[in-house]
Amino acid sequence: MATHNAMADAAPESAQVRALLQLRELILSGELPGGSRIAELNIVERLGVSRTPVRAALQRLEQEGLLRALPGGGHVVQTFTERDIADAIELRGTLEGLLARLAAERGAPAAVLTEARGVLERIDAVLAAPTLDAEAFSDYVALNSRLHELLAEMADSPTVERQLERVCALPFASPSGFVLAEAGSREARDMLVVAQDQHRQVLDAIERREGARAEAILREHSRLAQRNLRAVLAGHADSAVHAPALRLIRRR
Repeated sequence: MATHNAMADAAPESAQVRALLQLRELILSGELPGGSRIAELNIVERLGVSRTPVRAALQRLEQEGLLRALPGGGHVVQTFTERDIADAIELRGTLEGLLARLAAERGAPAAVLTEARGVLERIDAVLAAPTLDAEAFSDYVALNSRLHELLAEMADSPTVERQLERVCALPFASPSGFVLAEAGSREARDMLVVAQDQHRQVLDAIERREGARAEAILREHSRLAQRNLRAVLAGHADSAVHAPALRLIRRR
């Protein structure tokens, strides 16, 4: 009976997760462009799920900032200014820096440090090629995301981690938010090499229990994303072909 109840409880949760992922993808892929109105019943029909998981997905995406609730009902897909994105990246750097300092001061778990070093080596292998194709950039994105997750885990601070998760859910605010958007640029690999050196330095600072140094490195690390933002927006039309979500950014 307990197993049956557990399975029954898991089913609605799974449906909610699927609805959330599918709806977020519709927005970030450009199928639901910025400014478009979203009605709950239309999404129910489009995703083929019940109203409950769709309602939960809409509420979650509203919390993340991708949607805005309308006074008369329904939601609209948000658009963002360059300053909105820059501020979100800056906030991510502040929170990641805080977590790195806490990890250094408190002492990071050996198992997490070991896994982080392993991920670092795998990123080295990806960046060893003189040029990177789309598959290599995709591998980098996955490994980079995992490394940043491990860096956050090292502090053992669920409170700060939750705030970081909310910031990273905003479009382009995550550690790899602009990597694929500029994958075809000649400067992209060079910038990733610089980022990788910062990864190595922050791990070293955490292991040496140098909190202020670890914090400063990750704050500086987020400034690479700011440079990426400016580079991507400079070639906005071409980049939007590879990353349709860039159309959510309003140009002044």
